[in-house]
Amino acid sequence: MGDIETANGLLDELGTLAQSKGPVSLGDVVQRIGPRGFGPLLFLPAIIVVSPLGGIPGVPSLFALVIFMIAAQVLLGRRHIWLPSVLGNRQITADKLLRAIQKARPAARRMDRWLGRRLESLVTRLAKIFAALCVIALCLLVPPLEIIPFAAALPMLAIALVGLAFTARDGILMLVGLCLAGVALITGAGMLISG
Repeated sequence: MGDIETANGLLDELGTLAQSKGPVSLGDVVQRIGPRGFGPLLFLPAIIVVSPLGGIPGVPSLFALVIFMIAAQVLLGRRHIWLPSVLGNRQITADKLLRAIQKARPAARRMDRWLGRRLESLVTRLAKIFAALCVIALCLLVPPLEIIPFAAALPMLAIALVGLAFTARDGILMLVGLCLAGVALITGAGMLISG
């Protein structure tokens, strides 16, 4: 198992899984990454929705449901993440997943240049609970936003940043992610009201 304290490390882990298994199920990802924390399990599905795969109808809502379930289990204090088989068995072909990973690489490289263990007091257990509540609110916003192509990318980007902040134990990135979450909630609500 590789280093998952960087964005590229997480993408490497996902790529290795795709190359070794062929089609990758959500259950495969949770089983491989799950024991190593809440952050990667937020980051990986969210970054897939930010990639071109997020334009496929149903993908943003499916991943929002998965992330919602993970965040809810964090609030309940569970150590091992569980997904129902109807979600855990959902698969994506290795080819599509590897293409999405390649598209995400430039952004991941830029993020890794700025990541580090900073202001770790903002990535404590209490911060994790607050972040999980924000993530749940963002997930509830995604299905109605899916009507507008790629509109779900903004809340999912905020979720990805929060997940990456926990993974890298970077409090500054956590502040950025939570600020973006606020912007996403306000913007998304505005789009839904005006639409």
